[in-house]
Amino acid sequence: MNIQAFLSEKISVAMCAAGAPADSEPLVRQSAKVQFGDYQANGVMGAAKKMGIPPRQLAEKILEQLDITGVANKVEIAGPGFINIFLSPDWIAQQAENALADEHLNITKVKPETIVIDYSSPNVAKQMHVGHLRSTIIGDASARTLSYLGHNIIRANHLGDWGTQFGMLIAFLEKKQNENAADMALADLEEFYREAKKCYDEDEVFAERARSYVVKLQSGDEYCRAMWRKLVDITMQQNQETYQRLNVTLTEDDIMGESLYNPMLPGIVADLKAKGLAVESEGATVVFLDEFKNKDGEPMGVIVQKKDGGYLYTTTDIACAKYRHEVLHADRSLYYIDSRQHQHLMQAWTIVRKAGYIPDSMSLEHHMFGMMLGKDGRPFKTRSGGTVRLTDLLDEAYERAQVLIREKNPDMDDEELNNVARVVGIGAVKYADLSKNRTTDYIFDWDMMLSFEGNTAPYMQYAYTRVASIFKRADIDESTLTQPINLIEQHEKQLAIRLVQFEETIMQVAREGTPHVMCAYLYDLAQAFSGFYENCPILSAEDENVRQSRLKLARLTARTLKQGLDTLGIETVDRM
Repeated sequence: MNIQAFLSEKISVAMCAAGAPADSEPLVRQSAKVQFGDYQANGVMGAAKKMGIPPRQLAEKILEQLDITGVANKVEIAGPGFINIFLSPDWIAQQAENALADEHLNITKVKPETIVIDYSSPNVAKQMHVGHLRSTIIGDASARTLSYLGHNIIRANHLGDWGTQFGMLIAFLEKKQNENAADMALADLEEFYREAKKCYDEDEVFAERARSYVVKLQSGDEYCRAMWRKLVDITMQQNQETYQRLNVTLTEDDIMGESLYNPMLPGIVADLKAKGLAVESEGATVVFLDEFKNKDGEPMGVIVQKKDGGYLYTTTDIACAKYRHEVLHADRSLYYIDSRQHQHLMQAWTIVRKAGYIPDSMSLEHHMFGMMLGKDGRPFKTRSGGTVRLTDLLDEAYERAQVLIREKNPDMDDEELNNVARVVGIGAVKYADLSKNRTTDYIFDWDMMLSFEGNTAPYMQYAYTRVASIFKRADIDESTLTQPINLIEQHEKQLAIRLVQFEETIMQVAREGTPHVMCAYLYDLAQAFSGFYENCPILSAEDENVRQSRLKLARLTARTLKQGLDTLGIETVDRM
């Protein structure tokens, strides 16, 4: 159950009955301190101000109308008009029982929406690097979370597979094939791209052929399309290996590259002209937007077709939004693209709305993110100043985790060691990113992310193994736990409340695309279990009813930790 939503609805009804304006928000939040109860309603002051009466007076009227009998065992007014709610231990225990009895942790069924999630977006003939990491793993966490809740998720990998550079790449692939060195050259995509660019810059005959291949490719020439397809396939084959290592759910079926929208572009430009939105300006086709001003305070011009007839990323993004409505029938479209692209997207979407290409009900959301920085506070680079390839980063994560796990478990066999090192190493890289607010930059620090202390993947994975080991040690069959959960001690109640707050946490993550909220919740849950474990004997409890109740809380903790980590794409192991 979503306790926050449940209490908000109850208090909202009571506020209306007490005479508060219909648009008054109850503003129910989890209490920061135990003495203020489990939840607080902070909306009384705002409503009372609109009514012109003292907040406490309104709060008293609300309490007269509030019906949460059996849910709370105490409700009080604090300060100028805060309403503190102390939940009943018996009611909390029942919610925990309901979660444990349901394989879906008793999450409320949602009304399914079709949600397109645009993430990762690597480029053809280039290897994925650290710049692709945040989009890939934050977007995937969002896809996993929304899918878990029951929405229809369409993953869209907006592959950079179109543009003038493909004439150069096709000409170079042809050259390498003539030298019988194509496969060898494509094994290192970065080197392939660099050599192609060098040829283009230094050999005018090659450059002329490359330019002609651009025209042929865009007009559907079979030879050029076949060569282009080979470049795309080899790139994505390498990227797919990276996705699998990262435990990311993208597949080849999710590719929706720039080329997909290319046939739509002439029609869109013609339509924007016909609607009077686009005009000719210095040979180019431009949409002037009053919503965006240039440095002189004039409407900003957004080019949708260049003087030479070429199209821009803006035109593609207009087509992309249109396609997601007309073909994919999306209710929401989420874009995991870095913050530097925000104005570009806002301009494209303003044109989309003005042209009427999508209904008002369809949500376009830029879930932007900051940059990954080195310890020097600058963009993360190799020691020589080059771009860090993603595959090299994952290799290093695995190697560092292997050393760490070997030190802790010198007797672990090689097969298990390799698996645990993979899970811990990859998990550490992902969790270090996901645990930070996505809108900010963050510092990449190997020592911190591989620590077994603090809000890190190793700490969370170890917390899960620690809880799971209780059942393994005692060789307990869950079906024998027939006694109800009974919350007597404060540590039991605190753990149970945190457990049943899983739903409101995951709903917030789903709504806002903020995986760091889930990380913070799981870390808090692990700490709550630690306090419970230290203060409430489980296996050694003398009373069998108490023992079973605490085992149930431990079992629900393990399941919640595992499910929460799974929504982040973080794997768990049974032994570390």
